[in-house]
This record gives sequence, C-alpha cells and structure tokens, in this order.
Amino acid sequence: MTVLSTSLICIASLINLLPAIGALSSKRLQTMYGIAFEEPNLVVLMRHRAILLGIVGGLLAASAFLLPLRPAAYAAGLISMLSFVLIASLVGGYNRALRRVVLADLVASAALLFAALIDSLS
Repeated sequence: MTVLSTSLICIASLINLLPAIGALSSKRLQTMYGIAFEEPNLVVLMRHRAILLGIVGGLLAASAFLLPLRPAAYAAGLISMLSFVLIASLVGGYNRALRRVVLADLVASAALLFAALIDSLS
C-alpha cells in the first residue's frame, strides 16, 4: 500500500460521499443537481441514489486502509461512476450541475484507475 494509491482512493471516496448529503432532503438534491425535485417518486429515487453513493464512498474509504477490500471497491466505484458518465453521454442535454457531476466522476474514475495501477505494480 502506497501513500499515493491511498490518497487517490480517498479522493474518489470523498467524491462519492459528498452526494450522500442529498439523502437528507429534496432541497439539498436541488442544490447539487440544479433541478427542482418536487415529484415524490423522483425524490424517493434520488434520495435512495444518494444513499447508494454513500455506500460506494464508504466502501472506497474503508478500502483505502483495508487492502483486501480494494478489488471490490475498485469494481463498485468504477462501475458506479463510469455507468453514470455513459448514461449522461448517451442521453445528453444535461445541465451545468450535472456536467460537474460527470466531470467529478471522470476525475474520481481516473484516480481509481491510477490507484489500481499503482497497486498492481507494488
């Protein structure tokens, strides 16, 4: 375990943990995504998404210090983030707030890939 790979995993973890605050209220979701979440079904889905991101972020945080968790954390983090980037790219027409999410997911994915590379060479 190197300090660099641990730091990169922590960055990806933080990027995944930040949206978990959206589970608290639809107002927080609106601030994060730049969309008014007034329809109750959409609020339920988005708040649940926030919890799932918190789980992925928590797994990444744990894997920064518990090496046996890293393969699962790399897989969960990359699948979660890159699937979001792919869906956003396929749908298109998203707002500035979602563009920030796409960029953050790309940065976090690059961090995880680099950390995995470092780990594989160690």
